[in-house]
Amino acid sequence: MDTSSALSLDQAYELMLKHHGHQGWWPAESDFEMCVGAILTQNTSWTQVVKALDQLRCNQCLAPNAMHAVDEATLAQWIRPAGYFRLKARRLKAFVGVLIETFSGDLVAMLEGETSVVRERLLAIHGIGPETADSMLLYAGNHPVFVVDAYTRRIFSRHGWCSEHESYQSLQDLCHEKLGCSCCDEKVSRVEFWKDYHAQLVRIGKEFCRPRQPRCQACPLGALIG
Repeated sequence: MDTSSALSLDQAYELMLKHHGHQGWWPAESDFEMCVGAILTQNTSWTQVVKALDQLRCNQCLAPNAMHAVDEATLAQWIRPAGYFRLKARRLKAFVGVLIETFSGDLVAMLEGETSVVRERLLAIHGIGPETADSMLLYAGNHPVFVVDAYTRRIFSRHGWCSEHESYQSLQDLCHEKLGCSCCDEKVSRVEFWKDYHAQLVRIGKEFCRPRQPRCQACPLGALIG
């Protein structure tokens, strides 16, 4: 990415923020719920995740000890709206198992430490890949990592900021380098910037930069095409 493209990324955030306002993302009542949502949202829409979270809340299962205690089959039925419910139940049980058995249910302790160390800790858990781990790191652990998803790759590639088949790590490295938020010197400020930048990209990806029939002319980022 050249300097002009980096400038475009800064302009992109200004345009998205002006259009949408600050997103206040990730929507969750607790950091544990945020982590559960990150696992449930794999390969499904957030609308379906909300339905699954509501079921867990109704059954008082949005706490580490409660989720650890419930049997996997029951958990799977409660999260059925999120799709792949048996697979995701196994992943949730794996996550909460490590949380309870290794960290006594203390999510702060689980997410505490050097970012690279905590990231490897999360990636070692069954069913947690880079995007899910980085979501937990950024939104629940306040670690300075940029979350890359399908929306990021689609939007960036259509604007010529990366290739269509850019690897996760390569695209994340690019974001870390070019989205340092020059106006923010403190770590926490960079973290908050990256939280909202990712949330803005999600809105653009859902509403405008769709896989088919993108709404480029109506998109807040339309002025940056070319």
